[in-house]
Amino acid sequence: MKSLLQMCAMTILKYVTQLKECYIKKKEEGKNPMLVLNNIRCKLISRVLAVVKRETSYINTYKFAS
Repeated sequence: MKSLLQMCAMTILKYVTQLKECYIKKKEEGKNPMLVLNNIRCKLISRVLAVVKRETSYINTYKFAS
C-alpha cells in the first residue's frame, strides 16, 4: 500500500499544480523532500476518505500542470 501511495504522490506532483506548488514551497523552506512527500500522501488519503465519507463522486477542480 505504501509503495502505491508513493507512486500516486509522485504522479500528483507532475499533474496537479496546487500540490506541486505546495511541495516546492516546503522544499524551499528547507524541509526534507521525503517529509514533504509524506505530507502529499497524507493529503491524498484525506481527499479519498472525504469522498468516501460524503458518498459522492469526485469532482476535479484542479488546474493541471503542463
